[in-house]
Amino acid sequence: MSTASPTGDLIIAGGTVVDGTGLPRRRADVVIEAGRVASVGRADRATRRDAEVIDADGLIVAPGVVDVHTHYDPQLTFDPLASMSIYHGVTTVLAGNCGFSVAPTRPADRQFLRELFAKVEQMEPTAMDAVEFDFETMPEYLGARSGKLGLNLACYIGHSNVRRWVMGPAGSEREATADEIAEMQQVVRDAMAGGAAGLSSSHAPTHLDGAGQPVPSRFSSRDELLALGEAAGGFDGGSITYLPASAVGGIDDVDEAYCIELADRSGLPVIIQGLGGRNKTDAPTATWERAQAFLDRAGTNGTPIYNILIARPPDRPLTIGPENQLYLSVPSWVEMLALNHADRAAALANPERRDELRHAVENYNRDPALGTTTPPPLWETVYVQHVRDDANRHLLGRSLADLATETGDAPADVMLDLALSEDFETGFRWNWETAEWAGAVAEAQLDDRMIIGTSDGGAHLARDDAADWSSWFLRNWVLDRGVWSLEAGIRQITQVPASIVGLNNRGTLVPGQCGDAFLFDPDRIDAGRKEFVRDLPGGAGRFKAWPEGVEATIVNGVPAVVGGVPTGHLAGQVTSPRDH
Repeated sequence: MSTASPTGDLIIAGGTVVDGTGLPRRRADVVIEAGRVASVGRADRATRRDAEVIDADGLIVAPGVVDVHTHYDPQLTFDPLASMSIYHGVTTVLAGNCGFSVAPTRPADRQFLRELFAKVEQMEPTAMDAVEFDFETMPEYLGARSGKLGLNLACYIGHSNVRRWVMGPAGSEREATADEIAEMQQVVRDAMAGGAAGLSSSHAPTHLDGAGQPVPSRFSSRDELLALGEAAGGFDGGSITYLPASAVGGIDDVDEAYCIELADRSGLPVIIQGLGGRNKTDAPTATWERAQAFLDRAGTNGTPIYNILIARPPDRPLTIGPENQLYLSVPSWVEMLALNHADRAAALANPERRDELRHAVENYNRDPALGTTTPPPLWETVYVQHVRDDANRHLLGRSLADLATETGDAPADVMLDLALSEDFETGFRWNWETAEWAGAVAEAQLDDRMIIGTSDGGAHLARDDAADWSSWFLRNWVLDRGVWSLEAGIRQITQVPASIVGLNNRGTLVPGQCGDAFLFDPDRIDAGRKEFVRDLPGGAGRFKAWPEGVEATIVNGVPAVVGGVPTGHLAGQVTSPRDH
């Protein structure tokens, strides 16, 4: 494949086009001129001699994937490709989710913001130090990205940022006055006029700032968020993404009614989390039947509510050491994991410390006042992945719950004894995919109020941000399990999310649309391999997921990644619902 031309004039020749509309696939050439799809059919190459040609024979040619839940807004200031998402066919990301965006931020509040992202989204502080604050307001942030993006960026304005901008530290202490709410409304209007994709907010108890206190949006009244939603809704399109207080553990009646009211007051689609499959680790959501009844009520009311569904089960390596950030709701384990090698070994050999650790995981924190309530890896979903000693090879692939039943020991003792015996070289893996999880998600994803995802791209770097979700979805739910046809499955991760959030010029390969494309081998496409590397600024580490079978990612008619290698071209654009 050639990657010579950065003009946006391109012919993708001889591939099987699945255009994102849901219509049947067809062998065709896709012609892109000046970054827009000009035709899908048989290209007259004689009149387009200056266009770059990519031979797509044997490949699927699909629209670029649209990921509506990411946290790439800080990372994109020093990583224009939003790696690793672009390697998995993602050409458009919507950042600024969960009520936190990198803008607006006053200079005096930059350290607060760094610490907030480091705490809530588990971004390494040294990487956050690399954020180039060549902006203060949201319009300034979006403007500063022009010509510096490898993929397309849409961004919410975060409620916590708006409160901090208007109220300063008091935004993390109390409700706002009427005058402060009016000032916040104007900040939101200015952001929307300057290209923001909408508003994000959170009342979720898992969201704490760098000092361990609730993030600013959690101090807001319900009336405040309704007022900001109304301000965001005064423009041509957009959406609101919101994490209700009851999102972890099942959205309750009060929050269901409030989400409908938020959609009604704003006139915008409201996107939530906390519905879908019947379990999120061991935190049961509302039953699926109840979730459907809630979404039906919203639809009947003319106030659509959508839910982001985690359709790719978290699959994360873990060890017994400081790099393990998966037990944040288990204080005794956090303390143990942070110890140096010798002290950790001594702690695990100490009967009193072992008594403290033995049943702590299954009794993790469920009180928001005491810290995060995010469930840790539970024993039936943790498997032995790697052993140092041949004598332990028979344990490979076994879950800790099964091994505990077999030996009669507590699961924590099985895990910690094995790790201690191998001098902490044992590798474990946390995989949510139980039969119950798979059955629930297989059913839930077919509901048209579900948004397939989600990546959390740019966040939770020590836990794995699931940036490989699109490749995993195509391999597992579409090609192997047949829950979707190829045409319908591609539509679910391209046109559908783009339409919901109002990015109507993205998500399909039809004439007039932006020339974003994703070329893959249907026999080989898969999430591929993961590895932990320290390639972020300051030597910060993260998990990177390298796909299989992805041949090219094309952004606005320009190849951005070909054969897993960046071309160096930065053809990404800031995009919003006001673009046509």
